[in-house]
Amino acid sequence: MNQYLLLLHLFATFAMTGIIWFVQAIEYPLMHRSQGEAFRSYHAAYTKRMGFLVGPLMLLELATGVALSLLPVPGLPVLTLWIGLMLILLIWAATALLSIPCHHRLRHGYDSVTHRQLVATNWIRTAAWTLRSLLLITIINLAP
Repeated sequence: MNQYLLLLHLFATFAMTGIIWFVQAIEYPLMHRSQGEAFRSYHAAYTKRMGFLVGPLMLLELATGVALSLLPVPGLPVLTLWIGLMLILLIWAATALLSIPCHHRLRHGYDSVTHRQLVATNWIRTAAWTLRSLLLITIINLAP
C-alpha cells in the first residue's frame, strides 16, 4: 500500500516540478507582454486554469507527503521524507504569503513592481520543488 502512496507522491512532485519550471522560465517572464484589459482577461484565465491544474496536484502531494512521513515505506530514509514534507510546507507558505497576494494585485492590471516581485519570490517555490524532486530521486535509489 505504501508503495502506491510513494508512486502517487512521485507523480505529484515531478509534475509540479515541471510545471513550476515552465511557469518560472516561460510563463512569468512573458506576462508583461499583455497590457490593459487584455492583461486582466489573460490573468483571470491564467489563474483559473492554473488553479484547476495545480490545486489537485498540490493537495495530492501534501496528502501523500504527510502519509509517507507518518507511514513510511520500509527501507526508505524517514529523515529524508520529513525534510521533503518541510519543503512542501515551505511551498505552501510561499504560495499563500507571496504568490497569491501578487496574483491578487495583478488581477486589477499589470504592475511591473508586482510582476518583478512575483518572479523573484517564485524562485523559492521553484528551488523547493527542485530539491523535492532530487530528494525523491535519492529516496528511489535507496529503496530496497
